[in-house]
Amino acid sequence: MLTATYARRMEAVRASEIRELLKLTVNRDVISLAGGLPAPELFPSEDLAAITATILLNEGAAALQYSPTEGYPPLRAQIAARMNALWHTSYTAGEILVTTGSQQGLDLIGKLFIDEEDEILCESPTYVGAISAWNVFRPRWIEVPTDEDGMIPNELERRLDACRRAKFLYVVPNFQNPSGRTWSHERRRSLMETAARRGIAVIEDNPYGEVRFEGADVPSLRTMDPEGLVIGLGTFSKIFCPGLRIGWIAAAAPVVAKLVLLKQGADLHTPTLNQMQVSASLAAPGFAERIARIVALYRSRRDAMLRALEREMPPGVRFTRPEGGLFLWVELPAGIDARVLLARCMEAGVAFVPGEGFYPNGGHANTLRLNFSNMSEERIEEGIRRMGVALRGLLANRAAERVEEARVP
Repeated sequence: MLTATYARRMEAVRASEIRELLKLTVNRDVISLAGGLPAPELFPSEDLAAITATILLNEGAAALQYSPTEGYPPLRAQIAARMNALWHTSYTAGEILVTTGSQQGLDLIGKLFIDEEDEILCESPTYVGAISAWNVFRPRWIEVPTDEDGMIPNELERRLDACRRAKFLYVVPNFQNPSGRTWSHERRRSLMETAARRGIAVIEDNPYGEVRFEGADVPSLRTMDPEGLVIGLGTFSKIFCPGLRIGWIAAAAPVVAKLVLLKQGADLHTPTLNQMQVSASLAAPGFAERIARIVALYRSRRDAMLRALEREMPPGVRFTRPEGGLFLWVELPAGIDARVLLARCMEAGVAFVPGEGFYPNGGHANTLRLNFSNMSEERIEEGIRRMGVALRGLLANRAAERVEEARVP
């Protein structure tokens, strides 16, 4: 039996609620509206098989060999070019570090910046993967009240005034996970003005930016950043396939150089073959059309979920209407615990993610996140119908309990 003493930082490490929940939804009878899984029917299996065969035939020695920690050079250049074309940034290939998924990017950023008791300012709610990645460093989380347009500026200023060791701001401005909200241009500019005035770094996480269903693209925070304060995160998981685990960090060259040192100690480099597969796929005809098919399918599934929610949810339930991405956010009537609702829904064969885990300081038990990318429209509608039945049952029970309490002398 192991007798070594674990590091104190392990006290802050908890299992990912979403990953644990997904273990319960592998049963095909369960309608999972939980994890942010892309639609597998859109994975480019045949194209990737052909591309992989070509790579191994023509460049097998390089594909199966160690490679630079910074990433496969052609892919770094392609990522910079895509970011600049899509979001009007001005990154160079030397400002791109290829990572093993964007989750590794979060981990490396935590190692680079966070000391114990440092303060991280984030949206409320925020991405649970960032909470998991950074809790190991034992920071203090400062949640900034957030509405449909993004962080509320005067609330951000008030919390920064109270901070003693603010280290950086973490935001997901496009189709935020978990809420599905998109920041307005005005809120983005206000955030960057505040960051520049206070000299604080901004982590701009953008995994869903290309999955837009409607509305106009909003400029990246990087375009409002003459000081070089923004560190960008991106991934191919949502627009290509997640199993390859190809993400990236985009930052000023001195920051990338520090991150490279940390990545060397973590995994030496992201698998070379995987990087070459993505690079060749980007260069092949039809990549834009593939993204268009993803957007069309997810738009249709979002619409199906919104219709079902409007039809099946009882009064007092509120939900967001995302312009893109993979998720929407639900607020239940006050006093209804989403975990209790989840237990009833699991009995009925439907799963979602309770919202409390997206608040690093806890609370907000009456919230939940729904995913619409992975299930068919028919299963989405049936899942929401079952949720509605379970929720109405909870509300009826609560009403009956109140009547009974009123009768007690």
